[in-house]
Amino acid sequence: MVIDLSAEGIGFAVFIVILRILNTAIGTVRLIIVTRQQRLLAAALAFVEALMFAISIGSVANDLNNLLNLAAYCGGFAIGNYVGMIIEHRFITSFLVANVISEKAGHEIALALRQNGFGVTETVGEGMNGRVIMLRSVIVNREAPRLLEVVQGIQPDAFVAMEEARAVHRGWIKAGRNQG
Repeated sequence: MVIDLSAEGIGFAVFIVILRILNTAIGTVRLIIVTRQQRLLAAALAFVEALMFAISIGSVANDLNNLLNLAAYCGGFAIGNYVGMIIEHRFITSFLVANVISEKAGHEIALALRQNGFGVTETVGEGMNGRVIMLRSVIVNREAPRLLEVVQGIQPDAFVAMEEARAVHRGWIKAGRNQG
């Protein structure tokens, strides 16, 4: 096992870390783009991602006894996942469908959500213990904690389920704009 602590060895390890961070972050964004059916952008990102991967893995696979390069490769992958998640959260708008089921305070929750700028649809349903109010709201993913806060402030034991919306067309979205 070799650890090359020369300026050249450290510089090359830093190069590998940077390549892996970019490679992995681009991969995270590419997966999101693929789910949105943006084929050309996904293909372009895939090309860049594959190129960076080939360069970085080639650099490490040539000498698996070089622990510094191996650690740089693995560390860059880990950091790249973290960076990709930050990019997704901050810059890529995705939507969630929030479903709230309340036995006691459905209409009150709906009013509070509306007062906080959320669009919400109320439906009467039948649950195991009788009548329930089912609420449905399409929200920007960043607003999920706030929606939960509003719901739990009124009824802490309300059932809430969230799922990713692949596409949104028209309707009211909390981001302050009407879609469509």
